[in-house]
Amino acid sequence: MASSSTSSSVAKLDGATPVVLSLFRIVFGFLFTVHGTAILFRWPDLASMPPVESWSLGWWAGAVEFLTGVAILFGAGTRIAAFIASGTMAIAYFTQHQAAGLLPIENNGELAALFSWGFFLLVFTGGGSLSVDAALKKS
Repeated sequence: MASSSTSSSVAKLDGATPVVLSLFRIVFGFLFTVHGTAILFRWPDLASMPPVESWSLGWWAGAVEFLTGVAILFGAGTRIAAFIASGTMAIAYFTQHQAAGLLPIENNGELAALFSWGFFLLVFTGGGSLSVDAALKKS
C-alpha cells in the first residue's frame, strides 16, 4: 500500500515539474536582473558594491547580468541567455574570487558559483511551461 501512495506522490511532483522549473527560472532571472541594475544604475544602491565606470569590464559584466537576467526572467531565449550568464559567472568566479581561496565559502564566491550552476541547469532544461519560449513553441 505504501508503494502506491509513494508512486502517487511522485507522479504529482513530476506533474508539477514544468511549473516549478518556471518558478526557479523566474526567481533566478529576477535576482540576476537586480544584480545587473545595482551595477549599471546603482539601484538598489548598495554600499558594498562600488560604482563602475561606463564601458569598463565591470560595466560590461553588469550589462550582461541585466540583459541575460531579463531574458531568463521572461523565458525568452532561455537556453542561450542561460549559457551566456553561466559562462559570465564562471569567469567572474575564477577571475575575482578563486585566488582568495580554494572553496567558494573561503573566497566569497558562493553567489557566482550558485548563479553559474543554476544557469547551467537552465541551459539543459529550458525555461519551463510558463515562458516566452513555451508560448512561441505552441504558436
